[in-house]
Amino acid sequence: MGRINYKRHRRQIEGLYEDKCTIYRYEKVTDSETGETTLKPVAVYADQPCRISQKALGTNNQTEAQNNIKYETKLFIAPELEIKQGDILEVTRGTITRKYEAGEPFPYQSHQEVSIQRKEWA
Repeated sequence: MGRINYKRHRRQIEGLYEDKCTIYRYEKVTDSETGETTLKPVAVYADQPCRISQKALGTNNQTEAQNNIKYETKLFIAPELEIKQGDILEVTRGTITRKYEAGEPFPYQSHQEVSIQRKEWA
């Protein structure tokens, strides 16, 4: 069995990236006027090429009143970006931008997969 050409494999995966992702991390920020320190989301990476993928899970929570479908959403992105569990990911596909919270990343040599959960912030 031959060796994997990771450079070629990465180029093929990145050819599927049609989304953009800005990654925010909560950091301590001190207000220059009040001197008050609070945690605020700060962009650590902006407009990174990526791809989100969503698949329905096989559980059926259907009742007579409603049919609840659960989804698993994953982000595929470059392996050298440091994404931490709890980071806020703002992903844009076309004209739609949604916010997600990062789960634990799973790195490969050619990319990393991050399980993400949809979040909405005021």
